[in-house]
Amino acid sequence: MADAGRAVPAFSLAIDAMGGDHAPEVVLDGLELAAERHPHARFLLVGDEARVGALLALRPRAAKACSLRHAPETISGDLKPTAALRIRGSSMRVAIDAVAAGEASGVVSAGNTGALMALAKIVVKTLPEIDRPALAAIGPSARGDVVMLDLGANVQCDARNLIEFAVMGDAFAQSVLGLTRPTIGLLNVGSEELKGDERVRLAAETLRDSVYGNNFRGFVEGHDIAAGTVDVIVTDGFTGNVALKTGEGALKLMRDLLRQVFTSSIPARIGYLLARPALDRLREWMDPRRYNGAVLIGLNGVVVKSHGGTDALGFAHAVDVAMDMVTHRFNDRIREGLARLAETAPRAAAAR
Repeated sequence: MADAGRAVPAFSLAIDAMGGDHAPEVVLDGLELAAERHPHARFLLVGDEARVGALLALRPRAAKACSLRHAPETISGDLKPTAALRIRGSSMRVAIDAVAAGEASGVVSAGNTGALMALAKIVVKTLPEIDRPALAAIGPSARGDVVMLDLGANVQCDARNLIEFAVMGDAFAQSVLGLTRPTIGLLNVGSEELKGDERVRLAAETLRDSVYGNNFRGFVEGHDIAAGTVDVIVTDGFTGNVALKTGEGALKLMRDLLRQVFTSSIPARIGYLLARPALDRLREWMDPRRYNGAVLIGLNGVVVKSHGGTDALGFAHAVDVAMDMVTHRFNDRIREGLARLAETAPRAAAAR
């Protein structure tokens, strides 16, 4: 349940209009799409009033859904997080301040990742029940979309962190993927119960004895990510980031090899024409814009990071992710999950 007495935010989301490689045009084009998908949403658009206002007037659906707030500064992509913290008038900071003040339920930015994470942790702050926030994202698999966390926010994690990541991943899969009872796996060097270090084994024992026991599938390996063996993959930020970048590289290699194969000869070009409908379906399924929107979860508000180089469709998807989390009470689900965990798993108290 939501906290009693908490004011209802005036805005569904605060939007950093100046973040990203092609801001503010792509951000506004994305909001034009998002406003059509979410007709009842209200967005607080933050950026240079003169520049953004003129462009917003050309996008009627976005203009109707947005209120514009002036922010004179922009955080560049190469600015260090410590320096970004000092720029209080930046569009990213003003948007995050709106979440911290309760004006908006969440924020979406395509700007500097390090700056967004640092500002979110310091300004929005971590939920009291959570030790560390985690970076989560959705990716494709052979059996549908999967959630993976942590993807780099915490290089070193203990058993408590992994257990909390599992609870947050479960809430994320329910809120964004619409799964009623997501399955959960801990990424490890093998699927056997004795594999891995003490922290991973303790986390597994705790989850197995908890309310999540029926949905916990134990240890999974790297190949299980693409296979879709479970709906939620839990790991530390070091391993998760390596797995993420490896997967991105493998997909790029596959695309490059297919391009080489189908352009290598005249028969290959003819084969491409025959296979084109199937390849178009594959391209749509693997479209990175469908998975745009990494989420820093475990905070007092929704914080979504869009890829800086995405287009309007990709940015609109990041807004979709944030809206799903707001609509489906994501943080309340985390609190409820942690409460149930503590009631059913004696090891949870020791790990925490």
